[in-house]
Amino acid sequence: MPTDEITAAAAGTWTLGDRTVNRMGFGSMRITAHPDRDRAVAVLRRAVELGVNHVDTAAFYVSPGGTLQVGTGPARYATELIRAALAPYPEDLLIATKVGPGYDPDRGFSEAQTPAQLRAQVEENLRRLGRDHLDLVNLRLYRRPNPVPLVDRFGALAELRDAGVIRHLGLANARPEHLDEVRDIAPVVCVQNAYGVDAYREDDGFVRLCGERAIAYVPFFALAGTRREAGAAGEENAAVQAVARDHGATTHQVRLAWTLHQGPHVLAIPGTGDPEHLVANVAAGALRLTPEDLARLG
Repeated sequence: MPTDEITAAAAGTWTLGDRTVNRMGFGSMRITAHPDRDRAVAVLRRAVELGVNHVDTAAFYVSPGGTLQVGTGPARYATELIRAALAPYPEDLLIATKVGPGYDPDRGFSEAQTPAQLRAQVEENLRRLGRDHLDLVNLRLYRRPNPVPLVDRFGALAELRDAGVIRHLGLANARPEHLDEVRDIAPVVCVQNAYGVDAYREDDGFVRLCGERAIAYVPFFALAGTRREAGAAGEENAAVQAVARDHGATTHQVRLAWTLHQGPHVLAIPGTGDPEHLVANVAAGALRLTPEDLARLG
């Protein structure tokens, strides 16, 4: 499909908290992997030029691709690349970040389990982004027991929201019951989960529930599917290939278009370090799938 002059506005908009964002955003995990720092900065700036005003990140997104081995050299943080590329930040830009997992150059990755550790991660995000507040913070949950109750961890972030350090809160890697657990603590404006046309479809009902509650649903790994951090590679789904041929589009564009077709509250945050892939991803917001296409994709 033609991509010239298509901007993120083609995907439509959603009100995320008190901010209106284009539904086609940008995920920053992969920009740390490219050895050329200037190219990463250029991709971020090009994304904003193309109308992207929702950038997703986390302080634990470090080079290369979030799998830096301890002691192999200085880490390249996505948050610092965002600051280098985009500060002073455009007024309409919403930066969403995550806390829960943490990264230390000496000890590697770990999970924040106490309110104090979560507050320290918020401070790290503020420092690396060069901001006095965070637009949106997602508490990233692990699907394994945590000795600290969710209400205490989410409550610590809600206190920072009340203090003006955080504007809005969300949950990542969440389940429906988590929304009810924190309902009386602070509003949840988004859920960020792994989800795609042929992966994690057990969450279909959760997607609909979020729509009913006017909560944004923000899939990650919409392109990579169950390959997750390994990226979108390997044999492609035959139905996705067929729909792509019919529309003269790439399979990645079909996957992103399918994501956006799951409801007006569903936002896309594809990530890439390739300028051409960025343009193609943004253009996917203009791809309109037919009912027949959606039925074929399941």
